[in-house]
Amino acid sequence: MTSRAHSSTRRGSPSASSRPRRAGWRTAATSDRHELYEASVQSPESEVDFIDQAFRRWRGRTARSFREDFAGTMYLSTTWIRRRADHTAIAVDLDPSVQAWGMRRHVESLTDAQRARLDVRLADVRTVRCPKVDCIGAFNFSFYLFHARKDLVAYFRTVRRGLKRDGLFILDAYGGSDALVEQEEVRDLDGFTYVWETERYDPITGRIRMAIHFRFPDRTERRRAFVYDWRLWTLPELKECLQDAGFREVEICWEGSLPDGSGNGIFRPARRGEACLGWIAYLVAVP
Repeated sequence: MTSRAHSSTRRGSPSASSRPRRAGWRTAATSDRHELYEASVQSPESEVDFIDQAFRRWRGRTARSFREDFAGTMYLSTTWIRRRADHTAIAVDLDPSVQAWGMRRHVESLTDAQRARLDVRLADVRTVRCPKVDCIGAFNFSFYLFHARKDLVAYFRTVRRGLKRDGLFILDAYGGSDALVEQEEVRDLDGFTYVWETERYDPITGRIRMAIHFRFPDRTERRRAFVYDWRLWTLPELKECLQDAGFREVEICWEGSLPDGSGNGIFRPARRGEACLGWIAYLVAVP
């Protein structure tokens, strides 16, 4: 598979293809960075589809309650709420400005009945106290912000305590040889260009600094609209950390390929992967 790290196209997002292009209609001055991020990176309908599939495979039923850790603008949580009339969600994030943007953008568009099923928490995912749920999700590699193994295991233990006995924890990961190269990945989207740059990678510590830039047809640019200071965790490390946190099984779901080598957006359980330039996978952790 070609490198598509932090790319919504890995999950079949319609955001870049379902709207007509109007060349030049976006500029750096008139564009909102959170809107651009959602259009570039997120595909919440596909995330909810995957949660449905994993829960039916492992539990033989449909999950009703969901907690989104590192919820940001709550795009996924509100999509979950809209999927079924009995769905409830808890959205946890510690950035009040991003949460406020999500309230205006997504939560206010819910009906009164839908809003009643959403619990928004301004809190740290490591210390939040809330009712146990069927499923907890940590997507877009947000937990990569934990650099030390002990901190990652401690977070995973908190997640396990927040799950019902027959719950699931679902998270995603990325990697591949291209992920270690200091370079830019560029994709042309709807009226703007998305740039995912590896600014620095340290092979001794595994520390990686990533940035997202947005470029526009009028040649303006939003440089470093988002910056990430992460540790690039590998799948074996993540699996071992989940097991150390008390999860009894960890399933890796690998993405299939199209004839041209790009990802097809279909993730299936796998015991072996491919030595791709870039890959994305889901982990399903079973308590």
